[in-house]
Amino acid sequence: MIAEAGLIALWLAAGLAMLQFALGAVGVRFDREDYCAAIRPVAVAQGVLVTLSFLLLIWLFLRSDMSVALVVNNSASVKPLLYKFAGTWGNHEGSMLLWVTVMGLAGAFIALFERSLKVKTLVTTLAAQAFISIGFYAFLLISSNPFERMFPVPQDGQGLNPLLQDPGLAFHPPTLYFGYVGLSVAFSFAVGAMIARDVGPAFARAMRPWVLGAWIFLTLGITAGSYWAYYELGWGGWWFWDPVENASLMPWLAATALLHSVTVLATRDGLRAWTVMLAVVAFSMSMIGTFLVRSGILTSVHAFAVDPERGSFILALLAIYIGGAMALFALRIGTVREGARFEPVSREGALVANNLLLSAILGIVFVGTLYPLVVEALTNEKLSVGPPYFNLATGPLALILVAIMAAGPLLRWRRDNIKTLLGRISFPVLITAGALFLLVLLTTGMSVLSLLGLALAVGVAVASFAPLWKRNLRRTPMHTYGMVIAHFGIAVALVGMASESSFTEERLVAAVPGDEITVNKWKLKFEAIEPVAGPNWTALEARMTAQYDGGKQVEIAPQNRMFAAAQTQTSEAALLTRWNGQLYVVLGEGDAQGRWQIRVWWKPFVTLIWYGGILVALGGLLALIGRLRRRYVQHKQKLYAEMVL
Repeated sequence: MIAEAGLIALWLAAGLAMLQFALGAVGVRFDREDYCAAIRPVAVAQGVLVTLSFLLLIWLFLRSDMSVALVVNNSASVKPLLYKFAGTWGNHEGSMLLWVTVMGLAGAFIALFERSLKVKTLVTTLAAQAFISIGFYAFLLISSNPFERMFPVPQDGQGLNPLLQDPGLAFHPPTLYFGYVGLSVAFSFAVGAMIARDVGPAFARAMRPWVLGAWIFLTLGITAGSYWAYYELGWGGWWFWDPVENASLMPWLAATALLHSVTVLATRDGLRAWTVMLAVVAFSMSMIGTFLVRSGILTSVHAFAVDPERGSFILALLAIYIGGAMALFALRIGTVREGARFEPVSREGALVANNLLLSAILGIVFVGTLYPLVVEALTNEKLSVGPPYFNLATGPLALILVAIMAAGPLLRWRRDNIKTLLGRISFPVLITAGALFLLVLLTTGMSVLSLLGLALAVGVAVASFAPLWKRNLRRTPMHTYGMVIAHFGIAVALVGMASESSFTEERLVAAVPGDEITVNKWKLKFEAIEPVAGPNWTALEARMTAQYDGGKQVEIAPQNRMFAAAQTQTSEAALLTRWNGQLYVVLGEGDAQGRWQIRVWWKPFVTLIWYGGILVALGGLLALIGRLRRRYVQHKQKLYAEMVL
């Protein structure tokens, strides 16, 4: 009965999405106020029903209902409770239901709380959001039913993919989906504003919290996914330019550009057409990412589906939504009035430069990701585009981007003077030059990009606090603190990236119990190999002790795990974190002579990569809270003024 109830709720939500779209389309076309007023409760009801459907699917996984095919294929009764819960979206159908659930909830929140937009713009926005949802409802109900029954009912399920049996599954996919869906809301706002001919500061202020929220979740999702792959795959890398990793990076790049553009439109009434275009591009990137992950055209540990028919369905949705939005943009962009003008040497000018660089990096990643797929489709020849292309092509642009990012907050709005600007940026420039001189003097073997990146990170770290100089810190707006922390987080992450790239040391040995391994100042002793058993796996565990520079010995235990249900073996790396880096140890295969392959890395300051990502997201969160609080205060003041009058 639970599965049937979930499917009924999903069908009802789909019907309400169609009703929501129809109410918006008819209400705007024929100026029917009653239709426009009805769209809010319909959007809320749709959000409630699709959420109920998703909660019922979670319940089916928690109780291991083996009459449901999705549970059988992706769970098992002996699986730990956390992975039963997270396994709900650790598969194709469940992840798509999570997607449409977040979309439904987003529409409900817009209907409940958005009061600043004109009625016509709000109605067209909700209609556009419903139109997107309809496609995903159709996808679920026609080709990916998450509540499909299985007869006869098996005794137990096949279990979850062993690579996904990690706490990261509970965090990484949902945060990415919240980010993707936040961009769908920005897309709906842009479509609504174009149809209503209302592209201006009010539209940008309404859209900005959604863009900022999406950007925060994408930042957290990418950071968590990077660290998850780093310790779970056992290969010692934090970013491999995997096509599916790129699928999450591309929306983040577009969202970063959109966030800065929408800020200019909201506060200075500039970049109107650019903001609308970036909203369309950002959602396009999230749709392309969805297609890459679920179409079956990629072979990746991250990819969910290998079904070309489903991929064709998603490709059709992508063509409808993105093609339609681009056509609407082409038709209506001529009606968008030019915003306020500004000089090239200004904060707006710096933001435009950053947006252009972000767009260029996005284009490089896009081409590098899709080019091999196009070549294979046309010639049946497999090509590989890897780190050398991406690092060489994006690295210099990224360094220029970071440099402009550091200078941007030091510029004045509208117009600035070059001479006074040089005076304001002289201190960060001197710090950067000094850091570069010391690095050249004290280090050897660093690549040019790493050398420049590390020096620039020091200057950016100093410049990031420039907006707080000579200000009353108690009266400084919270969104300014958010900007400071986010920019400082970029500097921290850049230090981690450059250090890990240049100073990592690696040892690969074939060792027997009793052998010692040294790397940098670490001394490791291989004590023994022992069998261990987990809740749904068995493993061979290497008992080892690690000692840094003659200090206290610490026990570590890398494992090779075997999951019987999936007949899959995984490597579980042992990580030992210190303030100045991380020791990373992986156990390989044994041989007939009793030797075991052991790979050891010492990665200086590698953890700063993820600490920096967390700081960037924290800065975004502070900015979001500050913006929402200011908006709430302004709304209360407006209501009070109306009451007095």
